[in-house]
Amino acid sequence: MKVTFLGTGTSQGIPIIGSTHPVCLSDNPKDKRLRVSILIEWDNYSYVVDCGPDFRQQMLRANCTKLDGIIFTHEHADHIMGLDDIRPFFFRQGDIDIYAHKRVMEALERTFSYIFETENRYPGAPSVNENYVDGNPFTVGDLQIVPIDGLHNKLQVYGYRFDKFAYLTDMKTVADSEIEKLQNLEILVINALREEPHESHFNLEEALDFIDKVKPGKAYLTHISHLLGFHDNVQQKLPKNVYLAYDNLQITI
Repeated sequence: MKVTFLGTGTSQGIPIIGSTHPVCLSDNPKDKRLRVSILIEWDNYSYVVDCGPDFRQQMLRANCTKLDGIIFTHEHADHIMGLDDIRPFFFRQGDIDIYAHKRVMEALERTFSYIFETENRYPGAPSVNENYVDGNPFTVGDLQIVPIDGLHNKLQVYGYRFDKFAYLTDMKTVADSEIEKLQNLEILVINALREEPHESHFNLEEALDFIDKVKPGKAYLTHISHLLGFHDNVQQKLPKNVYLAYDNLQITI
């Protein structure tokens, strides 16, 4: 299984428009972060988790020519607003599978009503196959996926476990019963917004505490704000098995 970090930034991305913060002005490519998403490939399957407003750019940059489906964590704009850009995949492949909580699916139906329209459809609109995620394990391709329930402030969100790999973003609270589903991981990806506490995201300390509870072989931090600091400086301070993810990073499990 190969995982490509399509984007590792927070909702505004890095650099933020108009910002003069030193991290936003950095020349280091690792400090330039698109909105958070990953591409997961195994055998002949290709899935993405979330498709934010940078989705088109991310697909071009990753040279992704085949998309078997999109798995959504929640309905915030930085995680869904690229859905229209599935059109090239749809034109080649037909309907694209999407997986989401019922509430998230309803949000997609409101935001992209023309995609879900069944009558008098616009001829250039893409079409999707809706698959509801209810907290129970489900199968995509030949792989079982285990949803991990959490809270993003008070909003329910899903993380996902793919065999020995798990991807959680926009988490603030995860129950012990859900942490039990994350045992014996080779790699955990978890959000770490900044050093200061935040009402709806793990800060760095909380993310490291969470990693210590799960005890994966390695952990990668994502959904990173410019306020966390320069990539290279932060990496030097992390435990030996914890890494800052960055855009275009590829790992193999």
